[in-house]
Formats: sequence, C-alpha cells, structure tokens
Amino acid sequence: MSVIIKPPNREQNVSFLTKMDDEETCVNPGDVITENTDFMRGHGTYQASSNELRASVAGTVERINKLITVRPAKMRYNGEVGDIVVGRIIEVQQKLWKVDCGTRLNAFLNLAAVNLPGGELRRRGADDELVMRKFLQEGDLILAEVQKAREDGHLNLHTRSLKYGKLGPGVLIIVSPSLIRRRKQHIHNLPCGVTAILAINGFVYFCPLVEEDISIVKEVDSATRENICRLRQVTLSLAKHRVSLYDSSLLYGFEASLHFPVAEISYESNEEEWLAEMKSRIDRDQQS
Repeated sequence: MSVIIKPPNREQNVSFLTKMDDEETCVNPGDVITENTDFMRGHGTYQASSNELRASVAGTVERINKLITVRPAKMRYNGEVGDIVVGRIIEVQQKLWKVDCGTRLNAFLNLAAVNLPGGELRRRGADDELVMRKFLQEGDLILAEVQKAREDGHLNLHTRSLKYGKLGPGVLIIVSPSLIRRRKQHIHNLPCGVTAILAINGFVYFCPLVEEDISIVKEVDSATRENICRLRQVTLSLAKHRVSLYDSSLLYGFEASLHFPVAEISYESNEEEWLAEMKSRIDRDQQS
C-alpha cells in the first residue's frame, strides 16, 4: 500500500482584534491577536515576529487603550483596587478579620475599615476590639470593596458604606472569576424581587431585594425563595456552559426558564431550550 505524504498546510493567521470592540473574543494558545505594531504586549501574550502578537494562554482578549492582554479561562482571583468582592470571615485576630475571597492569600478587613453600629463616627478603641465578634464572626459572609492590593499578595478590604457589610439570608455560588463580566454596577435589583451580587472574585450571591442598608434582615416569602432557587439553577447552567455572567444574561435566563419547574431547569433537553432562547435575546440586543 502506497503512502502519500503531503507538505503541511500553510497556517492561516486570523486577526481577532477587529471583533474586540463588539464582544468578548476567546483565543487559544498560538492564535494571532493582531498584526498591528502599534499595540503593546501584556500578560498572556507574546511577540511571535516583528508584527504578530499571539496568545500564550487560552482565554479572553482584553484591550485597554494600546495594551492588549489575555485573561485566562481558569485562574485564581487577583484583586485590584476598587473591586467589589464577597468573602467569608475565617478568623478574628487583633484589630482585624481574615477573609477568604478566593485569592492565593487571605484578605484582611481592619477594625478601622468597618462601620460601627448606627453609623457612629469615632476612633476605634480597646473596647471595640473586645467585641469584634459582635460585629463579624467566623462564617459570616460580607460584601466589601478592595481598598489596597499589597505587594505580598494580601488584599485590604473596607466596608465603609451602607451597601457593604454583613450579608443576610441568601444563596452563595462560587464560579470562575473569568465568567464575571466587569460592569459599572455589580449589585443588581432584579424585577423578580431578588438582589444579585456578581462579585469580581467569582462569588455570586442571591438574596431578597436590598434597598439601602444591606445588613437589614427581612422575612423571606415563599415566592422570593423560589425565585432565588431558580436563579441559582440558571447560574449553575450558565457557568457549566461558560456563559458570561452579568445582569442581562441572568435576567434573560431567568425569564426563559419560567416554562419549566425549578427542579427541571437543569434537565438536558429543557436546558438546551431555554439557553437557546436566552442567547437569541442577547444576540438581538447586540445587533440593535
């Protein structure tokens, strides 16, 4: 039997830069991002030749002015100043709490960086240090903002606003941080009577509608409980299919899944149906 050996096919370089302004662009290692020499090389990229910028990891292309980076599809959260995060208190120490935010090292929440009961403004003293567990204790979930990213990898958090602080009854889901789309707002009051917190660190939290002070606990009715459960199932399905999580994808997914009971949302045939309806609505929004 004769064997025919052909030369390798010429590699076709396709630039992904033209799509970057319209939507998130996914690349694989070795893909050509751009052949324009005006751009600077960032994390997740390398210079293959004098005019080709290629991806070194699989992920999403991001551009800030002339800087191009590739955000890996799977990674640990690396905090930046101003990020909205959800974390869990794991230890109470002298004048600070240690918080698990999904980072390599635990974050710190200093006693001076929290609101005192009643919004009292004064210096924290020894008496406040003795009752720190009355403010926050091990196991509590908090919503906070990154105040400082230290050189050693630790994050300093603060909760000096009524929209931050201890979270009340709700449901926590942990997904890959790469699925959270960065927006101006990460706290959304949905029409179904549920507040969705899409934290940058991949912690997604659903709770009854929050108006002003997030620490106020209200009684949760059965309809709100069912909506929270439905949003949880929708979020898990979106994360499984690597769909970006933001207010529109959650809302459209919630509305498309109303054709099915909560317990049957994740059935394969049902999941395909409501996911297709959700994606078609998102496509129409992007075209309009």
